Amino acid sequence: AGEGSAPGPEDGAGPPAPQRVLFPPTFSVSEIKNKQRRHFMFLRWKQQQRKEKLALKKKRRKEREALGDKAPPKAVPKTIENQRVYDETTVDPNDEEVAFDEATDEFAPYFNRQTVPKILITTSDRPRGRTVRFCEQLATVIPNSHVYYRRGLALKRIIPQCIARDFTDLIVINEDRKIPNGLVLSHLPDGPTAHFRMSSVRLRKEIKRKGKEPTEHVPEVILNNFTTRLGHSIGRMFAALFPHDPQFIGRQVATFHNQRDYIFFRFHRYIFKSEKKVGIQELGPRFTLKLRSLQKGTFDSKFGEYEWIHKRREMDTSRRKFHL
Repeated sequence: AGEGSAPGPEDGAGPPAPQRVLFPPTFSVSEIKNKQRRHFMFLRWKQQQRKEKLALKKKRRKEREALGDKAPPKAVPKTIENQRVYDETTVDPNDEEVAFDEATDEFAPYFNRQTVPKILITTSDRPRGRTVRFCEQLATVIPNSHVYYRRGLALKRIIPQCIARDFTDLIVINEDRKIPNGLVLSHLPDGPTAHFRMSSVRLRKEIKRKGKEPTEHVPEVILNNFTTRLGHSIGRMFAALFPHDPQFIGRQVATFHNQRDYIFFRFHRYIFKSEKKVGIQELGPRFTLKLRSLQKGTFDSKFGEYEWIHKRREMDTSRRKFHL
C-alpha cells in the first residue's frame, strides 16, 4: 500500500468500513421479489431520501444566511387549504348585500343587543354516563346554559316550551353506542337549525396537561375561517351562544376553528408570561363538528325547508372544494 493510503483487509487492520449505498435513479423497490429484502431496502431508501432532504435544507439555509437581506422570499408550501377551489359565495366584508342580510336575519336581535343568550342543553332519550358528563361540562363553557334531560319528550314539544321560557337556543346532544356522535343547534324562536356530526370528543379528565376547572367568567370567542355565506351563518349561530361582553379577567377563550369544513372546538385559559410570551392551557372539553344540514325555522324533520344539505357523492368530488 502506498504512503497515506487507508489500510485494507490485506494489511491485517480488520474489515473495511461500510460504504454508503447510493441507489440508481431508476431504482424500484417493487422489483425485489423477496419480501423481507424488499422491506429492508425500502427503509434504506427512505433513510437516504430523508438525509438528502435534510442536506438540501441546510444548504439553502446557509445560502440565505450568506445573502442576508438580499435573500429571496421563502417559498410557500402547497397545502390543501391554499390550493382551495374558489367559491363564488365567499363573503366580501364590504359587500352591501351581505351587510343588509346580516342586519335583517334571525340573529340580528342578538347582535343589536336586544336579546341575552339563554341556552337549553338536552340529550337524546336515555343518555349514558359519557354523554351526561359531556353536557355538564359544555354547560360550564357556555354561560347562562341549563341542562335538562329529555324524559321521552319529542323535540316538537320541547321547542314551544323553550320559547315560552325565553330560551334563545336549543342544543341537543345525540349519542350512539354510549358515545356522543351528533349535535343539533336550533336558534329560537324562528330558527335556523343546524345538524352536525360530532367526533373526537374528549372530556376534561381525558386531556393531558389540562388546567384547573374553568371559572364562571364570560369567555372570549374566536371564530376562524368561516368565509362563505354558509360559513357566516354558522359562525353567527355559534357567536349567538355567548354573551356580548367577555370578562377578560377570567382569561378564558372558546375557539371554533374551521379547517377543511371540520369545525374544531377548544377551550383554553391563557396567562401572560412576559410582554412577548403567552402561555395557554387547555381546559376542555374538546370536540369536532361536521355540518350535515342547515334548516330554515326550528326543527322539523318531515316538512322543514332546508337551506343546505351535505350530499357526499355530489359535493365531495374534489378534496380542494370547501363549503364553509
